[in-house]
Amino acid sequence: MKKAIYVLGIFLIFSCAELQQVVNQLPTSSTPGNEDIASGLRQALNFGIEKQVSKLTQKDGFFKNQMVKIMLPAELQKVDKTLRDIGLGNLADEGLKVLNRAAEDAVKEATPIFVNAVKNITFNDAKNILLGADNAATAYLQNNTEKQLYSKFSPVINNSLSRVGATEVWSNIINKYNALPITNNVNPDLTDYVTQEALEGVFTMIAVEEKEIRNKTTARTTDLLKRVFALQDR
Repeated sequence: MKKAIYVLGIFLIFSCAELQQVVNQLPTSSTPGNEDIASGLRQALNFGIEKQVSKLTQKDGFFKNQMVKIMLPAELQKVDKTLRDIGLGNLADEGLKVLNRAAEDAVKEATPIFVNAVKNITFNDAKNILLGADNAATAYLQNNTEKQLYSKFSPVINNSLSRVGATEVWSNIINKYNALPITNNVNPDLTDYVTQEALEGVFTMIAVEEKEIRNKTTARTTDLLKRVFALQDR
């Protein structure tokens, strides 16, 4: 009889352990499910777009933001230095400003493209993003939107450069530079350069917001963000 009770006790111990393991695997009200995880990533990206990308569309959004300010391409950095050395710093500053103004105009085209890409995030995407690097969500967005954004940005930037007089400004700058006896002529494709720089600036600012949410609990401003990003903290 004692032996039977002993065996029954051993059986109950193991059964309880197995039962507890099953219970531990069941979802609780505070544990985000698959759709919650995808929704949390969508929300984080939407916050990055709303909070950071919208800043870039404003006047001086690029020009006075040192993280994304568009400087001269390598071919024209010597132009900038030469102009400043001979007292034409104001002209050089104006040349920089019009490049950044064109980028500010172009970024207004980005939001609808981003919104569509964010809607298409699947759970499998979200799971990999959540457990990825600090910029994993930004990288996902970049991979899924960059080509489309380039095709949208480029004509806007080209038109903007013409509208704000960039073509005239840069023709003036380049002509003055090329007229100097100590220089070699330069003729860069400014539209392509500014387009590439504008794209880089957009993703830089989205990554800033993503990193905040991943690393600072105070940046998780909704219950969904708190629950989903708590999973990566474990």
